[in-house]
Amino acid sequence: MPLQDSEAIVLRTYPLGDADRLVSLITRTQGRLRGVAQGARRPKSRFGAALEPLTYLRLWFYERENRDLVRIRQCEILESFLDLHGDYRSSLVTALAAEITDAVLPEREPQDAAFRLLLHVARGLRETRQASLALGYFLVWTIRLAGWLPDLDRCSSCGRFVTQAPHGPSVASSAGPEPLYWSLSQPGLHCANCRRPGMRTLSTEALAAARRMLAAPLHQLALDANSPRVSPEFEAYFLDMIEHHIERHLASRRIYEESR
Repeated sequence: MPLQDSEAIVLRTYPLGDADRLVSLITRTQGRLRGVAQGARRPKSRFGAALEPLTYLRLWFYERENRDLVRIRQCEILESFLDLHGDYRSSLVTALAAEITDAVLPEREPQDAAFRLLLHVARGLRETRQASLALGYFLVWTIRLAGWLPDLDRCSSCGRFVTQAPHGPSVASSAGPEPLYWSLSQPGLHCANCRRPGMRTLSTEALAAARRMLAAPLHQLALDANSPRVSPEFEAYFLDMIEHHIERHLASRRIYEESR
């Protein structure tokens, strides 16, 4: 049972017994882990504030054979985002990002890109305090890294690029960008000609925002005078997709949406 170490980001914590804490983390070397921090809830715990959600730290832990939970021995804070909890909207974004990461990533599979994404979004949110933009960026990239992102430029049914002029009686001819349509029961995004009853709209503005987020870092987008606008329609599409794939509702989503 050798002592191991890794960079890690705290996702969520839960009380365990009288004084311990169950911690879910994403580590750089081993992916998502769950571990027990003994005595972490005591007033004079050696862990201090290291186990606050979204804290970036160096973690030392033991891994026992045939045990799902690791034993957390020691933590060293590398970067704290505790100040984000002082801003209500920012704190909701961090809670939602942590819950999504915890739900989407499988256990014990290294996910360096997901690790860097969460850290990048936390730093960008602290720097800019643009909560909606940070969440939108996180959602788009989480779905892309998971392999769930459809083509944002063409119809999944007929394959036509949405910047080309549509054909057929259902749509007026236009050379400009078009909205696309979606439904959780139909994979991908669909043009107006291929639209089925009950599908919802993903506007040209939402599609353009997602494309820009895939092409530039968060801090650069935040500094742009015409930074992408993250609308409720945008958030609904990507959050619905995540909930569809994880097959459960996100507890933090309702609170976030009520804060608008």
